[in-house]
Amino acid sequence: MSSAVLKLSKTDIQKLKNYYSDYLLNKNVPYSEFSAKKNGVNITAYTSGKVLFQGNNAEQEAARWGKTDPTTAKKSSTLPKDFASLAVLGSDEVGNGSYFGPLCVCAAYADKEHLADLRQLGVKDSKMLTDSQIRAMAVKIKELIPFKLLVVNPEKYNAIQPQYNAVRMKVALHNQAIRLLLEQISPTKPDAILIDQFTSEANYLKYVKQEAQRVEQKIYFVTKGEQYHLSVAAASIISRASFLEELDKASLELGTKVPSGAGRSSDELAAKLLRQGGIALLNKYAKLHFANTEKAKKLI
Repeated sequence: MSSAVLKLSKTDIQKLKNYYSDYLLNKNVPYSEFSAKKNGVNITAYTSGKVLFQGNNAEQEAARWGKTDPTTAKKSSTLPKDFASLAVLGSDEVGNGSYFGPLCVCAAYADKEHLADLRQLGVKDSKMLTDSQIRAMAVKIKELIPFKLLVVNPEKYNAIQPQYNAVRMKVALHNQAIRLLLEQISPTKPDAILIDQFTSEANYLKYVKQEAQRVEQKIYFVTKGEQYHLSVAAASIISRASFLEELDKASLELGTKVPSGAGRSSDELAAKLLRQGGIALLNKYAKLHFANTEKAKKLI
């Protein structure tokens, strides 16, 4: 399956939405404006302005709207041959871009024997699944393959964040999840470790050297890692399900729906919490270093 990415203005994204109006999908993709599927190509427009085309004719469909962004297309030439069929430990994270809710990082190990089972479950890029599908699928994945899930709630996140910038924090969590899962599956060793790339390889290695116990062998980095191995897709689904569960808990505690993302609704809820309990209350539910905190203060 090929993919292509465009960076478009809000006006152009609205044109896309109008064009694909007969093909819109009724599913809630995090941080997206809309999702559609036409002629076997999945189209997802994100609030950031990026539009992702996935499918056998993705590049041709994207070409209707402009030139694809070469910086967003990550080649898999660095991966070993037949990588998708190898026994791989993959990791991914969810929640990094959401003001409310935790940062969830998961490592999952999919050996050759379980790849067919994961395919049969329908495991794929979590952005192509609805929240209800993700919740149900995560339960089955957890029963099928080994995994290690780390959940950093906002209160803990805020305590760590002054010493760890966002990238270093994710490096530390990916490294820890991978290390703990390697210990869990020992003496079995994966053919490779694949991290869904969130920073350059050089940057990752720079930060991981600051960890007392680090994993550096057989690690590969690639964007959209879920397209190259089901272990990353499984890790993404488990992370996303955990993130949704934590948002549900927060919503129950606060008596109001807690949104994902970092939009206007997040500002408004943050302002409400500041009125109710000040920064101490907001600290329990939100990542305070986001710009939303200052925006919320202006709404009081």
